Amino acid sequence: MLTAEQTPSLAPLQRLVDSWIMATGKGYFSPLTNMAILAEETGEVARIMARLHGDQVAKPSDTAVSLADELVDVIWVATAIANQEGIDLTEALRKNFDKKSSRDADRFGPTAQQNTETLTPKNL
Repeated sequence: MLTAEQTPSLAPLQRLVDSWIMATGKGYFSPLTNMAILAEETGEVARIMARLHGDQVAKPSDTAVSLADELVDVIWVATAIANQEGIDLTEALRKNFDKKSSRDADRFGPTAQQNTETLTPKNL
């Protein structure tokens, strides 16, 4: 479990994104538009990963794209959505670590139970 002191603050990121959007971007897009942009940016990350690690071969036009840049686009839009929805990302991060730490305490490592159940469409 993370304490408040151990959790890195994302408040500066949230303020920076908000300041840029309000000054340079002239305001936030609608929440639905930002959700669509998040899906688009996530798809761009997927496209790069498919070409780097999957079976697809990169096109000549793919050489100019940057995985780092696309990941930051995802972080940017997710931060904008959090700002619009009044979500404190620092607190959300702390709670998310707590959830994972509690849920996964015995899930990994040498004492973890092996899951032998086969996933099928019926039990997904």
